[in-house]
Amino acid sequence: MNNQTENSPTSVVDNTDQDDRIRNKRLGFMREALKMAEEAYTVSEVPVGCVFVHDDRVVGRGRNETNVMKNGTRHAELVAIDRMLAPNSGFKSEDFGATDLYVTVEPCIMCASALRQVGIRSVFYGCANDRFGGCESVLHVNSDEGIDGSPYPSEGGYYRDEAVLYLRKFYVRENTSAPAPRKKANRILKTQDLEIGGHDE
Repeated sequence: MNNQTENSPTSVVDNTDQDDRIRNKRLGFMREALKMAEEAYTVSEVPVGCVFVHDDRVVGRGRNETNVMKNGTRHAELVAIDRMLAPNSGFKSEDFGATDLYVTVEPCIMCASALRQVGIRSVFYGCANDRFGGCESVLHVNSDEGIDGSPYPSEGGYYRDEAVLYLRKFYVRENTSAPAPRKKANRILKTQDLEIGGHDE
C-alpha cells in the first residue's frame, strides 16, 4: 500500500511541486546574490556577490571589496562572514551548520576552505571558477575528507549566464586598481553564447 502511495500520480505531482518550490526559492536567493554582484560591478570591483540564508531568511550579504580595501582576501564570502560574526550582529557561529550560501561564482580555494572552517551547510553558485574553484572545478575543498572542517555539498548553474555576463563586462573594461592594467580598448563583450534566465541544466 505504501508503494502505491509513493507511485501515485498525486505524489509525483506533489514531488514536482515541492521541487519547483525549492528551485524557485533558490533562484530567488541567487537573485539577491546577483544584486550584490551588480553593486560590486558598479564600484569597479570584480562582480561577485553572495547571500547567506538561515531559516529561509537572508542573514548576511557580501560583495568583493578587494580593490577598495587594497586587500586580495576581501572576497564576497569573507566580507559577509566577517559582518555576520561581528559583535551585536545577532548571528551565532554555531548557526552556520544550518545556513546555506548563494554566491554568483564558485568559491575560490581560499573561500571554500573558510566555509569548511565555519561549518556551512551547503553552497549554491552561479558559474564555475575554472581557475581557482574550490568546490569541484579545480580542487574539491568542499568535499575532500582529508581537509579539516566540515565537508559540504555544492551545486552550480543558478543564473550561470548572468554571473558570466557580469564577469565579462568587468573584464572588458579597464581595471585601474590592477597592479599593471592592460589596455582593453579593443575588447568586445561576447554575449551570443549566453542564455539569460535561471538554472542551466
